[in-house]
Amino acid sequence: IAATQPSTDWHLKENAREHHTSKFSSEELIVRRGQAFTITFNGAERPEQNLIFIAETGPKPSKATKTLATFDISSTVSKEGWGAVVQSSSSSSVSISISSPHNAVIGRYRLSVQTGSSSPQSLGTFVLLFNPWSSGDDVFMPNAAECEEYVLEEFGIIFAGNKNHISSFGWNFGQFQGDILNICLAIMDRSLYYRQDPITDVSHRHDPRYLGRVLSAMVNANDDQGVVLGNWSGKYEGGKNPTSWTGSGEILQGWKKSGFKPVKYGQCWVFAAVLTTVLRCLGIPTRTITNFSSAHDADGNLRVDEFYDADGNHLEKGADSVWNFHVWNESWFTRNDLGPSYSGWQVLDATPQEESGGIYQCGPASRHAIKEGEVELDYDGPFVFAEVNADCMYWNYDSATGKKTLIFSKSTEIGASISTKAVGRDARVDVTRDYKYEEGSAKEREIFKKARKKLGLEDKFDPTAPKQEEVEQKPDISGKFKVAGSLEVGKDLNLLLVLENLQSDAKTVNVNMTAWSTLYTRRRVNQIWKDSLSVTLAPKEEKQFPIKIKYPEYQQQLTTDKTIQVTALCHVKDGIQVLVKRNITLDNPAIDIQVLGEAKVNKEVVVEVAFTNPINEEVKDCVLQVEGSDLLQGILELRIPPLKASEKSSTKFKLIPSEAGPKHLLVNFFCDKFADIKTFKVVNVIN
Repeated sequence: IAATQPSTDWHLKENAREHHTSKFSSEELIVRRGQAFTITFNGAERPEQNLIFIAETGPKPSKATKTLATFDISSTVSKEGWGAVVQSSSSSSVSISISSPHNAVIGRYRLSVQTGSSSPQSLGTFVLLFNPWSSGDDVFMPNAAECEEYVLEEFGIIFAGNKNHISSFGWNFGQFQGDILNICLAIMDRSLYYRQDPITDVSHRHDPRYLGRVLSAMVNANDDQGVVLGNWSGKYEGGKNPTSWTGSGEILQGWKKSGFKPVKYGQCWVFAAVLTTVLRCLGIPTRTITNFSSAHDADGNLRVDEFYDADGNHLEKGADSVWNFHVWNESWFTRNDLGPSYSGWQVLDATPQEESGGIYQCGPASRHAIKEGEVELDYDGPFVFAEVNADCMYWNYDSATGKKTLIFSKSTEIGASISTKAVGRDARVDVTRDYKYEEGSAKEREIFKKARKKLGLEDKFDPTAPKQEEVEQKPDISGKFKVAGSLEVGKDLNLLLVLENLQSDAKTVNVNMTAWSTLYTRRRVNQIWKDSLSVTLAPKEEKQFPIKIKYPEYQQQLTTDKTIQVTALCHVKDGIQVLVKRNITLDNPAIDIQVLGEAKVNKEVVVEVAFTNPINEEVKDCVLQVEGSDLLQGILELRIPPLKASEKSSTKFKLIPSEAGPKHLLVNFFCDKFADIKTFKVVNVIN
């Protein structure tokens, strides 16, 4: 009997239930480390005799690198290394409980068994993942509801828009669908770290800190032919517009299908969402975080400089920028390298903004270290600290003379309404206080100074600047843009410019106004409108000036980010200039989803999607895209006939849900006049 290949029963259902891996659809055993699993095999001759098991992973397994373990039967489960305990045996088969250490390397293992002096016989392969349910694991998360959300939940909400007007859209992470696990394992094997030294790379895969950093590099295409190619040009020929994706599955599968060529195109939320999928799939609790008015401090001085010309046009000068929003990740694990107070949520950012260690990767940076200004701690503290804390300096720049004059500076502009999805419900939670002390408080300024000091940027005055031209003067007037009416694509944009004289003598003001369509990074794309006005303000007087930008004026110029920057540069006679600006994000019209009847497992259910054309002209090239884990396979794409002005379209399609529970259906509608109108609906599937 011993000569025949042993046949193995992996007890897939029972093991998956015990290990929280039931959502994977795989014929292969998938288990979590630090926890026992049971297998039964036959063909072992008198099983009580010296069975020796061999578990190995990676290209050249060895005990020294902890990628090879040999272990025999013992009477109790080992706490330290790998172990095997007989559960039951008969003359022809034996059931064994196998346990792995809490810090085992994760990945695909080959398992074989040896009896006596015969050669080892293969039992097959299994995949070992991180275990947030186990107290010995670096990713241990004591709260079960958080494990459920941050590891097992396949649906997410990503926040966008701007700090005055937060919007959100759904995302299908889909970490348990189809071939995603195999693709995640392939990502690790294609990293620069693996290519340079596969043996060392695999031996480090027990460490979430290491893998988080490696995967933050691999999700972007820079350096390593990673998963997603970034594009912030506003032109997306040869690929998909970043705003059109609704889930990670299509991206990860596209990367594999193309022979691992980067998928076109991504922007920050795409990188963050794909990294969430990969890390949740591997068992590291992960979530997406949106930071509003997010600084990209390119020169590491914790300060962002913005330049404007005399007409109020925002100039592309200098490498610093402020984005309406930026999305990154937090993953949950211990920081044995830094100490217990730095454990918990760690910032990772897969968007390629600045190099770290020679390649585009970012993090993990301990969120606690960021809040306390401990910017010298690994990894990338100064960059992340600046994203939420940098001071803003606004300059007037004269290109003829090269002279720059400080208009004003602001220390409370950056890092607002830092947001993530709530645990167990579709709502926004504000985590700003976890990143910094209250804006404008003495403690917040103290931490800012501490961070500058650690970076060798000693303050001459706050915010920073030794040079005379950087000394701020007090303005004579103040101004702001107010929104009057709705902010919707297809409608005219109505604003009020409010100017107030702060002095007790009259002031004459010349105002140059511009409106540009921008990307969400505030990069200018097309000028929409310009105007100027002259006004005399009586002492302490406030005046309002209505501004109307008609839909036909901006329709052709608008980017798919639907963002417009309006600026007014006010030249006060015998006084200093005042810059008034506002970033506006327009909303798409609504789209409605109805589920007609009850949704049952493996039964057809009809869904109806309705859209009314809100504008006075025909819309054409209409497409509806639908996806949702456990509701349908892949992505359903439906073409819809053109819609005349005010016409309503109703589209029906069928779903066959594959699993019970609350499932999210994501819909994206686009046409020649409207880009990516997104919504989602919870479908309660019953057995």
